Amino acid sequence: MGINYLYPPFEIIRNQDRCITCRVCERQCANLVHHYDEDKKRMTADESLCVNCHRCVSLCPTRALKIVKTDHIFKENANWKTEVIEDIYRQAESGGVLLASMGTPKDYPVYWDKMLINASQVTNPSIDPLREPMETRTYLGRKSSKISRDAEGRIIPNSSGQLKLDIPIMFSAMSYGSISYNAHKSLAMAASELGTFYNTGEGGLHKDFYHYGKNTIVQVASGRFGVHPEYLNAGAAIEIKMGQGAKPGIGGHLPGSKIGEDISATRMIPLHADAISPAPHHDIYSIEDLRQLVYALKEATRYTKPVIVKVAAVHNISAIASGIARSGADIIAIDGFRGGTGAAPARIRDNVGIPIELALASVDQRLRQEGIRGNVSLVVGGSIRSSSDVIKAIALGADAIYIATSALIALGCHLCRTCHSGKCNWGIATQNPELVKRLNPEVGSNHLVNLLTAWNHEIKEMMGGMGINSIEALRGNRLMLRGIGLNETELKILGIAHAGQ
Repeated sequence: MGINYLYPPFEIIRNQDRCITCRVCERQCANLVHHYDEDKKRMTADESLCVNCHRCVSLCPTRALKIVKTDHIFKENANWKTEVIEDIYRQAESGGVLLASMGTPKDYPVYWDKMLINASQVTNPSIDPLREPMETRTYLGRKSSKISRDAEGRIIPNSSGQLKLDIPIMFSAMSYGSISYNAHKSLAMAASELGTFYNTGEGGLHKDFYHYGKNTIVQVASGRFGVHPEYLNAGAAIEIKMGQGAKPGIGGHLPGSKIGEDISATRMIPLHADAISPAPHHDIYSIEDLRQLVYALKEATRYTKPVIVKVAAVHNISAIASGIARSGADIIAIDGFRGGTGAAPARIRDNVGIPIELALASVDQRLRQEGIRGNVSLVVGGSIRSSSDVIKAIALGADAIYIATSALIALGCHLCRTCHSGKCNWGIATQNPELVKRLNPEVGSNHLVNLLTAWNHEIKEMMGGMGINSIEALRGNRLMLRGIGLNETELKILGIAHAGQ
């Protein structure tokens, strides 16, 4: 047996005076950390297996457990940090790519936190959302550039298919396979109750969820998993996934261990076979090729459903978005590099792409300069954490936003970032039946509804404070934002003034 250079990153502190050896921690841990020592008549733990999911801590009836970060360190070195050394040890032993889940934990700037919101007081008084009308409804899709009327002066409807959102927040793409049946059901139920939409991700749509179709966005990815005419017509909109914020430029991989009978049938792939999405769509190598797929999907759905094109936020995103807007797409979804994922190479997750705040501002300004902003709606995602992030995103030009990690946290996720292992102790990112049943869809849906209801109240409060009574009046209104601690280049890209100006 070789030397193990890696010390466990977490230590389990067990108060033996409080521990009643009920063995709940042992039963609840999918990682087999806890076990009962018959000889010593006490609980022990293998800390090397702990991922800090806090399941044991949450369910311990006597609060006998806590998990702390180890204080074991390598000799301090500003260049060769502990994380870098440990990653080299792992790859030297395995010879493999390091996989990671969720968004990057790196300490990159969070521009949401460097923007402040304006408030009205005297000449432009604030609005009381409790006593005055406040509109958070929005519509996504291509907007007509002119109004046409018939001989009687009545407006002739000439807009393409639109998505009507009662709240400008949707649940982003998370495939059945990467997350559990119960997690998917929670999202579908919540979207239906809230009057918004959830996205199937690239894993097709389980037959049980077709009746949520009017609140469903179906996705077409490079692997074309689960894509057929009935699927395309089941949802309210179709999203072509070209890229993902956590792993721009590469495809996806769902291990065969997660491909059970239901997922096999839903994705239309062999049982227990790895589901590998190619990096590119092999029929798309230009905007003209993209246009062909956009219109093929429109034809397949009789031009009744808007088509979304989802791309990752990268350095030339404004030029990419300009091309997409001319491809016939109705909505552009942009995913920032802090966006979550079920699994991605850690090096790509942590080093490729750009923040969604800069990408959004750049795209909105480019489309306005070219006079085509009305051709498409903009939806953005990639670590939207609160209602204030939503407000700032809309003020920078978004029509609506996607959330995924925030939604999973509302379902109980503790960001242990081991989704790719399939051992999610909270029943979310797993296909293990014993773990899946830990998430009650009714409870999960209720938590999601509560979260977005609370956010909606806060959005109204903040808009009222700005003297704005509708999402339409906030969209692209950069005068409502001020930067703090930003340099001139960052302020110019965001299109906002510094605080105090």
